[in-house]
Amino acid sequence: MKTSQLLYDPVIHNLKLLEEHDVTPLLNELSAPKKPTIVGFLNQHGYNLIQQDERARRHFLQVNYLLRDGIGIKLACALNGLEPGANLNGTDFIPALIEHALHSERGEQYQLFAMGTCEPWTSQGASALFSGRSFHAIDGFQPLEDYLQFVQQHLEPGKIPLIVMGMGMPRQEEVAVRLQRQLGRPALMICGGAILDFAAQRFNRAPAAIRKIGMEWAYRLLMEPRRLFARYVIGIPQFFYYIVRNGRDGNVDVSEQGAYNRKS
Repeated sequence: MKTSQLLYDPVIHNLKLLEEHDVTPLLNELSAPKKPTIVGFLNQHGYNLIQQDERARRHFLQVNYLLRDGIGIKLACALNGLEPGANLNGTDFIPALIEHALHSERGEQYQLFAMGTCEPWTSQGASALFSGRSFHAIDGFQPLEDYLQFVQQHLEPGKIPLIVMGMGMPRQEEVAVRLQRQLGRPALMICGGAILDFAAQRFNRAPAAIRKIGMEWAYRLLMEPRRLFARYVIGIPQFFYYIVRNGRDGNVDVSEQGAYNRKS
């Protein structure tokens, strides 16, 4: 007998949902990877992509630590019966993670890579993120195979690759998954979207008050209307369509399926 209906979206249930007090333990965990580990972020734009592209969906499902980014995914979590936890957007979380890793016990073991955007922003962003430490950089407009070769060519024995990918979704997730298969050592791969551009101050962040209420997307749209029109003006209605569609087609019977595993 049916007791209640909840949306079950595998990608949403794959999120690592955390409260603020869980962030430091996560930083400690990520700073000591035992295998090739991918950190990524799911926002409204990414959710749209995985509805439209099965290949992108598979790659997102292989991200080891997929973090919630934005108010749209907060809504999707609620519809999936999950507590959304803290908003861990990459622009804030990634610099904190890199700083934590470089100052950890393994800090000197890291070998640093930056992939994405274009020069001079690639090198300027990497220099800011890596606090002036030496790194290897390549722009974000190369064939996928070139990124795999780039890492292999520069790998040093005994080092832990820390690779920041700022190529945009879903390309960076595909590169990360392919590197994960290739690397036979502990590594930390971070899918960072526009993180190199933000770190290089190519783009300005929204004021703190706007970020706090989850409206940074509106500020970015105002600053870059041509580039971001499709992502937000068209993408937000698409996002709500997908949420409603999945709610209609993806409902499962809680009494038959049992309790869901909620990540904390």
